[in-house]
Amino acid sequence: MEKIKGALVVGALRLVAALPWSAVQRLGATIGWLLWKLPNRSREVVRINQARCFPELSAAEREDLLRRTLRDIGKTFAESACAWIWPAQKSLALVKEVEGLEVLEAALASGKGVVGITSHLGNWEVLNHFYCNQCKPIIFYRPPKQKVVDELLQQQRVQMGNRVAPSTKEGILSVIKEVRRGGAVGIPADPEPSEGSGIFVPFFAVQALTSKFVPGMLAGHKAVGVFLHAIRLEDGSGFKVILEAAPEAMYSKDPEVGVAAMSQMIESYVRRWPSQYMWSMKRFKKRPPGEPRWY
Repeated sequence: MEKIKGALVVGALRLVAALPWSAVQRLGATIGWLLWKLPNRSREVVRINQARCFPELSAAEREDLLRRTLRDIGKTFAESACAWIWPAQKSLALVKEVEGLEVLEAALASGKGVVGITSHLGNWEVLNHFYCNQCKPIIFYRPPKQKVVDELLQQQRVQMGNRVAPSTKEGILSVIKEVRRGGAVGIPADPEPSEGSGIFVPFFAVQALTSKFVPGMLAGHKAVGVFLHAIRLEDGSGFKVILEAAPEAMYSKDPEVGVAAMSQMIESYVRRWPSQYMWSMKRFKKRPPGEPRWY
């Protein structure tokens, strides 16, 4: 059954990737509209997260943000199908603007390991191709459940001569070794970690369990951190890649200081483009002792 499910998923991805880009955008918007109109778990998770993180918004304003968020989530699904199927150069052509490339160039020239830090904002699959075109990093990721889909993603995500590392003990060790030897890695910093691997720090004034992994590699300036995001352009023509140096506080040897600084950086990006964040993630699933669960 899993093989059949995987084959159906891959078939659907190929169908979407065969569409013109304008049709991909319309399909994504339609998927998002359906997610907004029809009862579904993703919509409710987004609604819960945004009610907690944007208490200053009126009910009407939150409903509008919910609608725009689900539209952008639908677009992310459709766009990612293309990034997973197309040749990498075709995805790279969608990057219309780049801001802060000199930050990455300086990091790569520093002689230290480089940690590319991103979040589930905009389109991280297009970002993957961009980053891997600049250097040959190891990309850290969580494997999907269907084996055939995982195999496809592994194949597509290494088109630029880079490597990938799953979120296993072996994958974590390979990422650490790459940074220690002066190589580059790419890590999404916002998935909720296990309780032993994270610290509760503020994210939109809410305590969120946040990974210690990235700040731990930067602590004491052992490596250089660079934030990277591919933001969807308003006209739907493609993306703007934004690169920014990690703040000094992320290099602190105090884990709580470093993790809090990383969370604050991610929040600053999400506040600028709130509808482009993957609010359907159960980002606040684990709660501090004594707090009730949200989901």
